[in-house]
Amino acid sequence: MATGLDKTRMENTFWRIERRPEGTDFASALALVDAPLPDLQDGEIRIRNAMLSMDAGTRLWLTDREDGYQPPLPVGAPMTGLVVGEVMESRATGFSQGHLVRAFGVWGRVSQVDAAMSGAILLDPSVTDKRAWFGPLGMNGWTALWGISETGAAKAGERVLVSAAAGATGILAVQIARLLGCEVWGIAGGAEKCRILRQEMGCKGAIDYKAGDVGKQLDAAGGFDVYFDNVGGPMLDEVLTRMNHYGRIAVCGLLSDYSSGTRTAPAEFDQILMRRLRVEGFFSPDFMDQGERLTAQLKAWLDEGKLTMPYDVTHGLENTLTAYAKLFTGGNIGKVIVELET
Repeated sequence: MATGLDKTRMENTFWRIERRPEGTDFASALALVDAPLPDLQDGEIRIRNAMLSMDAGTRLWLTDREDGYQPPLPVGAPMTGLVVGEVMESRATGFSQGHLVRAFGVWGRVSQVDAAMSGAILLDPSVTDKRAWFGPLGMNGWTALWGISETGAAKAGERVLVSAAAGATGILAVQIARLLGCEVWGIAGGAEKCRILRQEMGCKGAIDYKAGDVGKQLDAAGGFDVYFDNVGGPMLDEVLTRMNHYGRIAVCGLLSDYSSGTRTAPAEFDQILMRRLRVEGFFSPDFMDQGERLTAQLKAWLDEGKLTMPYDVTHGLENTLTAYAKLFTGGNIGKVIVELET
């Protein structure tokens, strides 16, 4: 078992990619290892990680696909993801010891990163619940707001459908669509998740894909003007035939493809023409420059009690893979986070 951070030797404990995982068998593909930290270079910061964000999109980084939105992580490299923590040491302008930051770091006790290349940003220490920097005030919040208001261009009075609606991004997307005056429906797996969407998140209705006959459930809702798609796969076919004319589909993720190794190939593709639909993919780095504006709106809603986020917290770096697997088995509601001992 790895021993953790040894300050005298400046070693780090982190998850290293040993091989490409098959399905959700992450335990045989990643290993918890110790290795010395390199000397800090100009432009770099060293972060003592307090929390790790578990995000389904990172599953694509573990494949060997070269046609994704970014190159795959190489075998032998540390596993990468969003982290929140305090700066231990800095050789980057604007970052000092003790600053609270969020960045793309490593699944480890320490992240040593180039501040600019990792997207490191200073965080407001007055925010009481630091988990919010992964949820409503983080990439999930940015993605939900952008996908609903910009890519999906949802307008008051329209009917919006969100898949994976009980996940971190989906649960924010349904709330944001409701705040914009839309009638919102969510797709989730299981009666309890659907109950939460209806009774706690303001959904007009919820489609339980585990209950069977998804098409009949969608028909009961009527046509949709905006579809916030987190899953792709066969569900997209079901929705394409239930979209209103001139509807918009904002493609946020392809969860059904990530572990299966399949590619979404909608059999109902012709409905894009027949119903004059607009289908557009979007990815958070494309609107990173809008982060300050998006955060201001999200924080205003959060402070007013209009946005909520359930957190699924796992404690201990050694339990990271258990937390990660929940994203692909439907074992979570809301944001999955790993909290580290600091």
